[in-house]
Amino acid sequence: MSSKVFSKILIANRGEIACRVIKTAKKMGVRTVAVYSDADAHALHVAMADEAIHIGAAPSRESYLLGDKVIAAALSTGAQAIHPGYGFLSENADFCRQCADNNIVFIGPPVGAIEAMGSKSAAKQIMEKAGVPLVPGYHGEDQSRDIIKQAADDMGYPVLLKAAAGGGGKGMRQVWNEAEFDEGLEAAKRESMNAFGDDHMLVEKYLTQPRHVEIQVFCDSKGNGVYLFERDCSVQRRHQKVIEEAPAPGMSPELRVEMGKAALKAAQAINYQGAGTVEFLLDTDGAFYFMEMNTRLQVEHPVTEYISGQDLVEWQLRVAAGEDLPLSQDQLSINGHAFEARVYAEDPDNDFLPATGVLEFLQPPEESEFVRVDTGVRQGDEVSVYYDPMIAKLIVWDESREKALARLSKALKEYRISGTTTNLDFLYNLANAKAFKAADLDTGFIEKHSAEIFHDDQQTLQQELPLAGLYIMLQQAQAAQAKAAASIDATSPWNNPDNWRLNEPHKQLITILHHEQEYPLDITVEERHGQATYTIAWGEQTVSAQGILEGNELRADLNGHRQSATIAAHGDGFSLYTPSGAVSFKLAVPDTGEDQDSGGEGGLVAPMNGTMVTHLVKAGSRVEKGDALLVMEAMKMEHTIRAPAAGVVKDFFFAAGELVDGGALLLDFEASED
Repeated sequence: MSSKVFSKILIANRGEIACRVIKTAKKMGVRTVAVYSDADAHALHVAMADEAIHIGAAPSRESYLLGDKVIAAALSTGAQAIHPGYGFLSENADFCRQCADNNIVFIGPPVGAIEAMGSKSAAKQIMEKAGVPLVPGYHGEDQSRDIIKQAADDMGYPVLLKAAAGGGGKGMRQVWNEAEFDEGLEAAKRESMNAFGDDHMLVEKYLTQPRHVEIQVFCDSKGNGVYLFERDCSVQRRHQKVIEEAPAPGMSPELRVEMGKAALKAAQAINYQGAGTVEFLLDTDGAFYFMEMNTRLQVEHPVTEYISGQDLVEWQLRVAAGEDLPLSQDQLSINGHAFEARVYAEDPDNDFLPATGVLEFLQPPEESEFVRVDTGVRQGDEVSVYYDPMIAKLIVWDESREKALARLSKALKEYRISGTTTNLDFLYNLANAKAFKAADLDTGFIEKHSAEIFHDDQQTLQQELPLAGLYIMLQQAQAAQAKAAASIDATSPWNNPDNWRLNEPHKQLITILHHEQEYPLDITVEERHGQATYTIAWGEQTVSAQGILEGNELRADLNGHRQSATIAAHGDGFSLYTPSGAVSFKLAVPDTGEDQDSGGEGGLVAPMNGTMVTHLVKAGSRVEKGDALLVMEAMKMEHTIRAPAAGVVKDFFFAAGELVDGGALLLDFEASED
């Protein structure tokens, strides 16, 4: 489809959203300009754009957050408009004003709308006047500790401390009781200042079983507005969304209209233009409360595109060029169901700490009318410490929630990534959790169902352990056969892979690890008529197993129960995908007697590459077990290091602002002898 809205636009962003905008611009016949930092010189969004301008060093504050350089790049290339994506400058009113001053169209809302919603406190006051329902809370200007704490005490714990200028879970802390208040407030203010340059806080009553339901709104410059239905974003970790879906399960037509109208009322209260999202908390009794409005396109917009059949980026470009909304409310309808899973380089088993590394192997599932992959990386790219660790967004669609969820499960099982730790197994287990399938959702879903999602219950391994042992044996047999075939003397008895032993069966002891716990498998192999039978014993369990390994697919017979599993091998082990979930295993490294000391006690080494943010105690301080000692930051996330025991902090090895390598010793800590 051709368009005359703009002839050239600049995308002031990176990664998957930059690539996403470029795709629509190309479809519309609009030329694109990318900007890039030192770290992104060979990035996918740079290769996809028609032109690209270098704007600075790797840290975002020295490149993607420099509005002056972005404006200069637009002017030098003749770009008529700037699409900010999300994050970085997308909700920066000063940057929006700079665009206007230079006769460049900002593909987003006007300055006034950004300013109105830029402060959560001010936004609450505007929404209250507009008649939009609010969660009880304090949103005042008096930021003294005593006033904020008094408000928390008055409304009763638990409460949620939130950065007034925040977003994306930054500057946010749950406080479950009065004793946690001061530490939570200090951490939230510090994180807010680091992320937004503003430490103003608000405090709200924390609903214990809410759903996070947001409404996609769109307004043009003529006063027209529509809502493109809702998304359920309840499943979150660290207050950041993990799997989103549209429409929201169990949403009645009446509640959908009520929430849609409330969202439009919120948008019209600030004379909104363009794409925006009004986020609500939906309580168990059907009551809903305004949380915030994001004055930009959301990360999860593809699920809305799938169910509405609309290209929201195209809508953005047309509205920014002064055109009317492409459709009216009565022309919009919902078709089918869609999910989006965010694929991250992170370690779910270690509090979702972000991970770095080179994507040595990257194979997403095949795209189709049912499966879409939005990404900004290719095989061989590095996931660096400088930016968000998202690798891709996996989006699926089908005519019902049940069918769409089956497609999501299948696509996650087919995703292959090695070179860094990812959350693929976690996502697969989450999508297959009984409560998720039943759409029993709330914002505490992951914590509530952690045993099932993380396979913490050892009973869940009774099926997976013999499958893992069978896979290892079959893989070894295939490797032996390949070695024999490549030998110059293929008939040599040393190349015979049939497990023959004189007067006794072949036995092998294999020790595998799951969640750092060892599982010794005693495996006996017997060959009969060219078919190997493996007797796998562990603990009090014994299984007779046969199987065939073809590529990534394992077809197994365990005590007469025929079943199949998918294997995803990675650098230090493999993941086993079955209908009941994904489980990761590693082969135990033999103990050679060498010192394996990590160089620190109780986790006092850096859990990731990052930056030292602050010391929370002074050198020489005596601390108790669990006391917060220091804060590190990486990939826009903070991590607090706590004392593993009572003791003394003798010295710190990194000052605030210094870069720290993962695994580096952070401090000299001496535990008390008692």
